[in-house]
Amino acid sequence: MDLVEKIDKDVKANKIVIFMKGTKDAPQCGFSAAVVDAFNTIGVPFETRDVLEDNELREGIKKYSNWPTIPQVFVNGKFVGGCDITRELFQTGELEKIVKEAAHK
Repeated sequence: MDLVEKIDKDVKANKIVIFMKGTKDAPQCGFSAAVVDAFNTIGVPFETRDVLEDNELREGIKKYSNWPTIPQVFVNGKFVGGCDITRELFQTGELEKIVKEAAHK
């Protein structure tokens, strides 16, 4: 199984997964911390993958999503966006709707 297939399997196996710098308990950049804060505020369970521990994963996720930056948020197997998009969705209340709907699928 190649890296893109592994990423695809991981994304589809988790309701919410964030590819980020660091972990949800110890984000290693402000953008990753902002995304984690949004999900913690909503209060839903989510998984994280630390791209700093695996450079192949860091490059592979960019190819998988066709998105150049980290963090990257996936909900129910679909790419939601990076920090700015996630933060905007959170501020408008749309992120909470997306994740609550995902929880019921």
